[in-house]
Amino acid sequence: MLTINALCWLCQQPLWFHHHGICRVCADGLLNARETSCPRCGLPAGNRRQCCGRCLLKSPPWESLVYVSAYQPPLSLLVKKLKHQGATGLAQVLARLLLLRWQEERSLQICEKPDLILNVPLHAYRHWRRGYNQTELLAKPLARWLGIEYRRAGLARIRAAVPQQMLHARARRRNLRGAFSCAIDVAGRTVALVDDVVTTGSTADEITHLLLMQRAKAVQAWCICRTL
Repeated sequence: MLTINALCWLCQQPLWFHHHGICRVCADGLLNARETSCPRCGLPAGNRRQCCGRCLLKSPPWESLVYVSAYQPPLSLLVKKLKHQGATGLAQVLARLLLLRWQEERSLQICEKPDLILNVPLHAYRHWRRGYNQTELLAKPLARWLGIEYRRAGLARIRAAVPQQMLHARARRRNLRGAFSCAIDVAGRTVALVDDVVTTGSTADEITHLLLMQRAKAVQAWCICRTL
């Protein structure tokens, strides 16, 4: 008898490989639904291989942004289940989608293989209340599948702040100043920074600046969804 773990999270059809969590038809639909976007900022653009006009004028500090699709159903609903409803079994499912997207981007020579994977940290109190950090659950299988070093405690949230969802773009940037620290040597290394959702990019921006100040060679931002 099939269990719920053997059914696709989206269409509820039986899975050939139960650990994939999402069937090939649904996975292809999610990956193909994304609009053509700028490889640097991830916002809609006319060319997938070249930076958009916004980035030519003022580009984000990270080298590239790899994401599965826009923050919209059905993928946004799965991210919410992982982040707020304790559905930690979804982490590997979503990480696999991100892996497939990264492999696609690399085949197009949009990004190179990083040397190190780090995840966006939670403040200790918020981590304790939630019981887990969803970005850590995403980063660990990605590092294992790609054979890349992963440092769970490489980044730390050293200052609590108001949740980013409650703030507008400028306030988000102010809210994160000095909020993170890096405890490892990243000099000369290309780092992949894993998050669940990138909205204004304030979190990735702050951490990227921190890593570049510590002489990282480059930073790639990886996430499940990009808010457009």
